[in-house]
Amino acid sequence: MKRMATESKREERAFWMFIMPWFIGFILFTGGPIIVSLMLSFSEYNVISSPEFIGFDNFRLLFQDRLFYKSLSVTIYYSLLSVPFTIVSSLVIALLLNQKVRGQSLLRTLYYAPSVISGVAVSFLWSWLLNPTFGVVNSLLYDWFGVEGPGWFTSPGTVVPSMVLMQLTASGSTMVIFLASLQSLPSDLYEAASIEGAGVWKKFYKITLPLISPVVLFNTIIAMIASLQVFTESYVITKGGPDWSSYFYVYYLFDTAFKQFRMGYASAQAWILFIILFTLTLVFMWSSKRFVHYEYDSKR
Repeated sequence: MKRMATESKREERAFWMFIMPWFIGFILFTGGPIIVSLMLSFSEYNVISSPEFIGFDNFRLLFQDRLFYKSLSVTIYYSLLSVPFTIVSSLVIALLLNQKVRGQSLLRTLYYAPSVISGVAVSFLWSWLLNPTFGVVNSLLYDWFGVEGPGWFTSPGTVVPSMVLMQLTASGSTMVIFLASLQSLPSDLYEAASIEGAGVWKKFYKITLPLISPVVLFNTIIAMIASLQVFTESYVITKGGPDWSSYFYVYYLFDTAFKQFRMGYASAQAWILFIILFTLTLVFMWSSKRFVHYEYDSKR
């Protein structure tokens, strides 16, 4: 009995020994900053002087701020284009890479590789490819088709779609998740559908899409969260221009915090973004009951 008690205490000490580094790190680098950010959102703080409590003034001022609505509208526009493009392109590429062809592993690696490269490096690469003067894309358009290419990042009308196009090299993780879900699908369902005379599109619509619908939901939520936090592309390539057309919400938050040093106001901006993301996630989860099919549903 004593031996069991001693062993139990030893296991308990080992448990706390292993969990404490994570717990301390969470408090110092995640939990603590979250609490401080919430407190600062109700304060006026410019880094130099001590925080001064001002209640909801930061939030009231934010909803009267023209740049708040401008940056939010630009970000929503980007998200509405980026999320469908990311999901559809990643799913199509996953379907293609799921086929048994020669060099399959190499093709998967080549598509996934850019997603692990620094966003700054990828942004510089795309700014070169889509440069309206000496970029590769415009040069090919003119040489092959005799067409003058668009301004891409230099035109207010094309800068956001150009940044959406950059998702082709940034959605490797989304593709891998789709690919893993496709590889887990039972082959006997497709064999039975072939016997019944179902074509490729019918198999996809009736079998593939319903079975991977939870993965589609997951990737959609992740893509939505990422799109509303877009920053690197605008900061590296356009600096929010031209004419504020790529001035995203997080870019505005960055300017407020690290150029104007209005940390309290920036914290309020961050919490508004959190509320937006949390609300949209709940909406996605609630509405998913209509189109997401889980395995246990079919067994009831």
